[in-house]
Amino acid sequence: MDLPKQQYSHIIWDWNGTLLDDAWLCMEVMNGILQRRNMAALTSERYIEIFGFPILDYYLKLGFDFSREPFETVSSEFVAGYESRRSQCSLREGSAELLEHIHEMGIGQSIISSSQQNYLEEAVEHFGLAGRFESLNGLDNHHAAGKVGIARDWLAQCGTDPAEILLVGDTLHDLETAQAIGVDCALIFSSHQSRSRLTTRAAPLLGSLEEILSSSALALSR
Repeated sequence: MDLPKQQYSHIIWDWNGTLLDDAWLCMEVMNGILQRRNMAALTSERYIEIFGFPILDYYLKLGFDFSREPFETVSSEFVAGYESRRSQCSLREGSAELLEHIHEMGIGQSIISSSQQNYLEEAVEHFGLAGRFESLNGLDNHHAAGKVGIARDWLAQCGTDPAEILLVGDTLHDLETAQAIGVDCALIFSSHQSRSRLTTRAAPLLGSLEEILSSSALALSR
C-alpha cells in the first residue's frame, strides 16, 4: 500500500533499527545471555519472526521462565551487554545525509524511542545529530515496555496537527504507536522484524530511508 499524498511538516523517527543499524548487536548480546543459561541459540531467521514489543513477550518466546528468574534481571543483563558495545554500531547508510537534508528543508524532526532517555541522548550526540532534532523522547527505564505513552505526551506538547506528521520506524510497534496518536506511518526493513510481518499491516514498506524523499507517495514541504 501507499501513503496518501500528503505534505508533512514534522517527522517522528524511531532510533534503534531505523536510524541506527543495531539488529546484529541485539542478536549477539542475546545469544551470549542464552549461552550462559544453556538455552538454544537465536538464529537471524527466528529473531525477525519473534522480536517485538513489549520486550517481556519476546523474552517469553525465547523460553525464559520468569517464575525462576525475574524479567528485570535478564533485561538489565541485556542492556549492560548492549551498552558496553553500542559504540560498535553505525548509523544506517544515508541516514545522516537524509536528516540534514530534511533539516535544511525546514521540516521538524523528533525521535520517539523505546531506548532509555539518557542512552538516547548520548547516542544522538555521539553521532553529531543533536542539532537535527527538536526533541528526543525515550523511556525512564530500560525495560522497553513500549512507547505509545511517550508519543501521546509528545503530541500533546508539540502543537502540530497529526495530519502533518509522519512516523518512520521498523517494527509493528512503530505502526501501533502511529495509529495510537493518529499520524501516518512508513516502515523500513532493518533485520529486527521480517518483511512478511511488516507487509501485513496498513503502512508502506520502504526499500530505503531515501524513499522518504523519492517516493511519489511522500511529499515533504515547509
